[in-house]
Amino acid sequence: MSTLVTGAGLIGQLTAEMLAGRGETVVLADLRAPEAMAGIVPVACDVTDVAALEAVVRGHGVRRIVHTAAMLSTGIRQDPLRGVGVNVMGTANVLEVARRCGVGRVVCASSTTVAYTTFGRHAAVSIEEDVPLHLLSERPASLYAMSKIAGEQMALLYHDLYQLDVVVLRYGAVLGGSLVAPSSVPGRLLARLAQGGRVVLDDPFMLWGGREEFVDARDCARANLAALDAAAPGQRVYNIAPGSWYSLAEFVDVVRRVCPDLEVDLPAEAATGFAGFPHLRPAPSDVSAAARELGFRCSHDLYETIRDAIGAAE
Repeated sequence: MSTLVTGAGLIGQLTAEMLAGRGETVVLADLRAPEAMAGIVPVACDVTDVAALEAVVRGHGVRRIVHTAAMLSTGIRQDPLRGVGVNVMGTANVLEVARRCGVGRVVCASSTTVAYTTFGRHAAVSIEEDVPLHLLSERPASLYAMSKIAGEQMALLYHDLYQLDVVVLRYGAVLGGSLVAPSSVPGRLLARLAQGGRVVLDDPFMLWGGREEFVDARDCARANLAALDAAAPGQRVYNIAPGSWYSLAEFVDVVRRVCPDLEVDLPAEAATGFAGFPHLRPAPSDVSAAARELGFRCSHDLYETIRDAIGAAE
């Protein structure tokens, strides 16, 4: 029995390494074959190619899948058709191949951004997974969030219609990995601040009012393993976040503990939430279901995450 991890990005690679580290047979698939690593079988496979994906699953005896392959916000804005193809049709292909091949469980990576547009109406209590959503006035504020909502709904329908064993994980704003040309908004922000000295934050996507939550990529990978192993994931969709949140000033203060020479002229507080989303976050995500049904809690705090990411870059 082997486990397929789609996407050799930060979380996908960490997930594959953790699975291999506990002695499992792991297939890691990406558009271009990843570098060979101990205990991991690298394959080239585009998730938009359903025939190629099915060949990988059948050829390697895959019994479980962790689906992390996706285009992030910046990339999908620049190439919407490709982004929708990867994020929406890629997810559909993974689910359909899993159905055809009798895969035991599929874990799909999603994002807490699917609920960001509900923040304007939400009370100042923890953000639950089953958040009320007005389909028009609170429609997704980005193509990325739209694609993740579509992926979640397809996964749940494949469970309802075909009894496919699916688990969806909504990651908070992910930090970790290389600070060289990062593609995510949190990664770009940290890379900018990690330069030290005097830094001017003039990109509106790097500013936010109120507070935002951040999650270590290593915790996302650990959550993937917990979701693969969970005996009874009845809720099916889970928030993966530490339960803490930070203002921009507080975030900068944590970076300054690692880079003491950092000086940032903070602008007036932004009227929007993180990454330009229209409303301020009213509370952190509710992570009780992940603890209760997956046995998972984050283990890295923001300081550890920032310290390790900057240290790895030096």
